Amino acid sequence: MSDTARWYVVHTYSGYENKVATSIENAVENRKLHDLICEVRVPTEMVTEIKDNKKREVERKIFPGYVLVKMIMTDDSWYVVRNIRGVTGFVGPGSKPVPLTEEEVSRLGVESKQIEVNFAVGDSVRVIDGYLDGFIGVVDQLDVEKNLVRVTVSMMGKDVPVELELDQVQALD
Repeated sequence: MSDTARWYVVHTYSGYENKVATSIENAVENRKLHDLICEVRVPTEMVTEIKDNKKREVERKIFPGYVLVKMIMTDDSWYVVRNIRGVTGFVGPGSKPVPLTEEEVSRLGVESKQIEVNFAVGDSVRVIDGYLDGFIGVVDQLDVEKNLVRVTVSMMGKDVPVELELDQVQALD
């Protein structure tokens, strides 16, 4: 048992995702389980649907039949979630729930990491991750929304622009 909250995938009857999410949240409130069950999500996306030659924006579930729960797995938290009406079980082999990996969480866009940017265009930065680790360059472009920074580094006497993620560089002090 771990004492850090991880994301787990709960399988539900199709169409019960929102009911299950609400029931889990109510159980957390009623049983004072805020320290065990942190967050419940039904991932959705907005899509444009054309019906009878009319366009309209519709919210659609990204994973029908599944609810994501960020929780500390204990016998109590497992029992509460497992016994919510509409839940058929946790995703994992047999009855053993398997948490999502950090990579899966970031790929699914479940949690958005806020990266504090303490550099601007024109500033010198050090690359701290990846194949250019240790190189120093100058910031050309910054796109915080897309988590990208373009840095010009000097390699073999030539200035080479490279695109990196924001957390791969740090400002020079």
